[in-house]
Amino acid sequence: MVRNMPDRIRDHAGHGATTVAARRRRLRADRARQLADLLRRQILTGGFPDGALPHETTLGTDYRASRNTVRQALDLLRAEGLVDRLPGVGTVVVARKYSHGLDRLMGLAETLREHGRVTNEVRTMGPVPAPAPVAERLHVPPGADVLCIERLRSLGGLPLSLDLTYIPLDIGTALLGADLENTDVFRLLEAVTGRSLGHAEITLEAVNADAHSAAVLQAPRGAALLMLERLTHLADGRPVDLEFIRFRGDRITMSGLLHRS
Repeated sequence: MVRNMPDRIRDHAGHGATTVAARRRRLRADRARQLADLLRRQILTGGFPDGALPHETTLGTDYRASRNTVRQALDLLRAEGLVDRLPGVGTVVVARKYSHGLDRLMGLAETLREHGRVTNEVRTMGPVPAPAPVAERLHVPPGADVLCIERLRSLGGLPLSLDLTYIPLDIGTALLGADLENTDVFRLLEAVTGRSLGHAEITLEAVNADAHSAAVLQAPRGAALLMLERLTHLADGRPVDLEFIRFRGDRITMSGLLHRS
């Protein structure tokens, strides 16, 4: 059956209207995401000192955004757990993130000292045969014992990271009686070796929280975590500390100052 021309024109017009509507929805979603990025930055840097965001109308005026776009942006931030909407109050900041620098070799307690005291719960500690990738990176014979430490690190009672650390046993043995609950491993390594730390190689990626990590970090299973793999060397170049650190992505940000060479 051959369709007449008016029917085809009407169908095409309807398809065009649907496409235009979809394009508008995508455009609003893009603008909401972009606005959420700007507001998130202000939240993380203390741009709202009283803890309350401006009214939706004010945000719309300041950022030349529609009310629907503003609401979508605030919904994104609420889904991240950064803000909440309180009846009669408006949108308020309900969580904060702590900045972990990537341009200096510092332990977590050193990095966050201005925010309070970082405490460590030592979950496991003892010699283990080095898995092949660990032995290779620490320059020890395959299967040789290394000291393995797993710690839950918290600030103000809030879990921040789950750290798995491998240290060559000739150095690690001296750490067995050390105060790991209140002292960064970096400080202990320098005290034990009598040498300063030199540099570290790092890899940062996002991973999903497995059941164990989620339970320990008190995070939803499958939540996004920041995984930092760090191999730290003494000043003479010897690798002494291989770490796999899972940070709660909703409580830590990574920052640094980069120079173009």
